[in-house]
Amino acid sequence: MSKLTYKISYYALYVMFAAIILVLLLFYLGGDAQGNAVLLGVDPDMWQPARTDAMLWLIYVMIGLAVAITFVAAFFQFGAALKDNPKGAVRSLLGLLLLAAVMIISWFIGSDKVLNIQGYDGTDNVPFWLQLSDMFIITIYFLLGAAIVSIIVSSVLKKFS
Repeated sequence: MSKLTYKISYYALYVMFAAIILVLLLFYLGGDAQGNAVLLGVDPDMWQPARTDAMLWLIYVMIGLAVAITFVAAFFQFGAALKDNPKGAVRSLLGLLLLAAVMIISWFIGSDKVLNIQGYDGTDNVPFWLQLSDMFIITIYFLLGAAIVSIIVSSVLKKFS
């Protein structure tokens, strides 16, 4: 099984490298944007690549695949651990539940006040997106603080043991 997993990940890595190189070549060597692809309001002397959309779609697909594979792998790892050590498997869910609790609490802490941004006429300055971005920022701060505290506590405990 591990040899099959190795082969799949080996070939997947090279397929991703090929896709990335191809899209980078399209992006950098694809020429200048023409017609509707030219962004209005941008200095005309600035370079606007013609294949920016391909680069963005590659990023979206890569992030989506990474998230999906992470969830699938975590699900299968939890299932395997549930057979071998049910108590440890349930304990591993505590971290996920804590993260969910932090995200829910940070959602309610986040501000939904519309920002006054001069020169911005977009549609994303609405309470939902503002609260969502605050939720992610607060969660990142919490995780960063938890990582720093974990490093300090583990090094102190290592000194005393």
